[in-house]
Amino acid sequence: MRVRGKHYKTVWMNARSVFLIDQTLLPFRFKIVRAATHRDTCEAIRAMTVRGAGAIGAAAAFAMAQAFAEAPPRGLEDYARKARQRIESTRPTAQNLFYAVKRVFDRAVRSRDPKKAAADEAASLARKDEEDCRRIGEIGNALIKDGASVGTHCNAGWLAFVDYGTALSPVYAAARGGKKIFVYVDETRPRGQGARLTAWELRNERIPHAIIPDNAAAYFFSKKKIDLVIVGADRIAANGDAANKIGTLEKAVCAKEFGVPFYVAAPTSTFDPGCRSGEEIPIEERSEDEVLYQSGPGPRGKEGRIRVASPGSRALNPAFDVTPAKFLTGILTEKGILRPSRENVAYLFRGKENEKTETGKTPAQV
Repeated sequence: MRVRGKHYKTVWMNARSVFLIDQTLLPFRFKIVRAATHRDTCEAIRAMTVRGAGAIGAAAAFAMAQAFAEAPPRGLEDYARKARQRIESTRPTAQNLFYAVKRVFDRAVRSRDPKKAAADEAASLARKDEEDCRRIGEIGNALIKDGASVGTHCNAGWLAFVDYGTALSPVYAAARGGKKIFVYVDETRPRGQGARLTAWELRNERIPHAIIPDNAAAYFFSKKKIDLVIVGADRIAANGDAANKIGTLEKAVCAKEFGVPFYVAAPTSTFDPGCRSGEEIPIEERSEDEVLYQSGPGPRGKEGRIRVASPGSRALNPAFDVTPAKFLTGILTEKGILRPSRENVAYLFRGKENEKTETGKTPAQV
C-alpha cells in the first residue's frame, strides 16, 4: 500500500502491540492507531477501525497472540480460551476471523512455548494473506483486457487485507503492467466504503475511476460501459454461495441479466467448507445509526456527523447479503479461478484442484 509515496501494511504487530490504519477516518485523515491489548484489538475490529476479510483475519490472529502474551503462567489456556470467545464475537460473518483465531489458538496450545508459537503463527498468517492477495492479482490480471472498464462494490483492496487486496489486486497488477483501465466505484452505502476507501486507494495509484451511486450500476451495465465486475467476499459456502457487503447481490443479478461477467475474488481462507450453503451464513446486523447519520469533516475540518434521514424513523442495517453461486462467473483464488459449485469447492479443499470434474474440466477452468 502506497500512501504519500511510503509503503504501509493495513495491520501489523510489533512486540505486544498491534498497529492499524484507522479506516474510519479515511479518506480525510490518515492515522495509525495502537492497540496495546487483545481487548483493544477486539474493539478495533468491532468498531471497524480495521475492516475487510483479510485485515480482520490478521487483526484477529494478532489479538489471539496478544492474549497468549498477556496470559498468566497459571491458567494460561483458560485465559486464552476466554479471549478467543471475545475475539470471535466481534464480527460474526467474516470467515477469515474464525480461521485465523483457530489456527493461532491450536498451534499455541500444542506448543511447549505457547506465547512464541502464537506470535509466530499470527505473523505467518499475515504473510500468507499478503502473498495470497499478490497471487490473486497475478491470476486475475489475465481477465482484464487493455482498455477495460471494471466495476466493483465495497472495498476489497489494500485496506481490506494486509496488502494488495483481492478485488482490486488484479486492477493494480493490470495498471502496473501498462494496461489502460477505468474503474466504476459503487458508493457502497451506508458506510460508503467504495466512495471513501476504494476511491482513495485508486487515487493513490493514479488509476482513472468514477464514484457512482449504488443504484446506478444496472444503468451502466445496460449501456455496456462495464466489461466485468470483481468484488470481494467475507465468507464463501461449500456450494459457492458468497457473502459480501450488502448490495452485492443486486449487482450480481443485474450483471447476469446484461451478460456482464461477475467474479468474486477471495483467498481460500475465506471459504467455509462446513457451511453447506449461503442460507447458513450468519448476517451481521449493525447499528441503525450507520443508515440514519453520515459523518465527515465540517467546513473547518472538524469531524462530525449529521442526521440525513427523517427524524423519528427507524432503520434496518444488514451488513452483508449472499450471492448464490448461479450468479457468479467464477471465484478468483490464489490457486486459480473456480467455477463455483459444491464439487469444485470440495476438490479445492482436498488439494485436488487439478483433477478433472464430471464436466471434463478442472475446477480452475472457467
